[in-house]
Amino acid sequence: MSHPLIKPFRGLRPAPNQAAAVAAPPYDVLSTEEARQRAADRPWSFLHISKPEIDLPPGTDPHAPEVYAMAARNLAKMLAAGILKRDQAPCYYAYRLTMPTGAGSHVQTGLVACASVADYDTNRIRKHEFTRPDKEDDRVHQIEAVNAQTGPVLLAYPPSCAADELLSAACAGQSDADVSGADGIRHQIWVISDVRLIERISAAIDALPALYIADGHHRSAAASRVCAARHGANESDYFLAVIFPHHQMRILDYNRVVHDLHGLSEAAFLKRIAENFVVQPASAPVQPGKPGEFGLYLPGRWLHLTIRPELIPADDPVARLDVSLLSDHLLGPILGITDLRRDKRIDFVGGIRGLRELQRRVDSGEMAAAFALHPTRMEDLMAVADAGQVMPPKSTWFEPKLADGLVSHILD
Repeated sequence: MSHPLIKPFRGLRPAPNQAAAVAAPPYDVLSTEEARQRAADRPWSFLHISKPEIDLPPGTDPHAPEVYAMAARNLAKMLAAGILKRDQAPCYYAYRLTMPTGAGSHVQTGLVACASVADYDTNRIRKHEFTRPDKEDDRVHQIEAVNAQTGPVLLAYPPSCAADELLSAACAGQSDADVSGADGIRHQIWVISDVRLIERISAAIDALPALYIADGHHRSAAASRVCAARHGANESDYFLAVIFPHHQMRILDYNRVVHDLHGLSEAAFLKRIAENFVVQPASAPVQPGKPGEFGLYLPGRWLHLTIRPELIPADDPVARLDVSLLSDHLLGPILGITDLRRDKRIDFVGGIRGLRELQRRVDSGEMAAAFALHPTRMEDLMAVADAGQVMPPKSTWFEPKLADGLVSHILD
């Protein structure tokens, strides 16, 4: 029996004029203490649902049963107070993210929809990361406790002029929600209730060969598990997603800092690097301008590295990634760092923090060296997913981030 790739749904949203009181950063970008501070004096912040341990005594295990029970109580409280309301009929929602000029002046417009679990299971909605059972368990417990999906999965769609034009048309009027976060990111929501427009959007997306998970592998895996446990009943056949055109999505560099040089002097370290890279001194911080280029920061100085072209495999979508080239030809053979998930000698710095953060970590004496990378491209992510492979850890850092609480999906 055929099923649509996406479908509209009765979204649970902040009541008029309540979006600013509700909207919150994604649950997985804040620590418990950071969330507690952000939610102080904000009784309707969605953090009370997405990080409910903040309403329990400090030191409470975030995965304890009482934490998930608190999320359910807090959601019920917001519903009873009329802070959150559910739309009467199934809708789509256009979602526009705008970064301020000082942060790069970036705009992207996507579609809030429910995506098919069946298509996730058969890889039409494609993955590029491994998931951890403990993180999946956490999301399963959260979904079951509140009977809803409250954290959207970030998806990308391949080239589609039809979908692009329909999304643009959906944003022609005044938005139904407009809120800016503490980071200056503007979040706008337009409700798409016109039945004809809904049908045209559904057809445009369903005509695509695949969708791609950008961020949210644990949320989508958890949705699949909930669907299986409920035997595909009602709304659990689908999971909450925001789908952006791939060409609008913004991946920042995901940089590396290392604790030591594996017993090598700086001179010996650079000599080893020169076997596989062209090494040149730099008079300014190095922001790599294209794939295959890297910045190396040692105390007080930057160097520019270029991988030797013959070392880049043309036919392997994973091995040709810059994150792989750095690991395979420098971090592993020279520094002995072969397990990026577990090795405590390496840490990762999202590009939103800038090159100054790399310098700070090294100049403070905390780290011995830092590596600046060129951002992974969406086309590379899609090629890895199409090949059924997975990317190395910490390969992508997407900005701007979605907000939690603007649209949730109730599982009737």
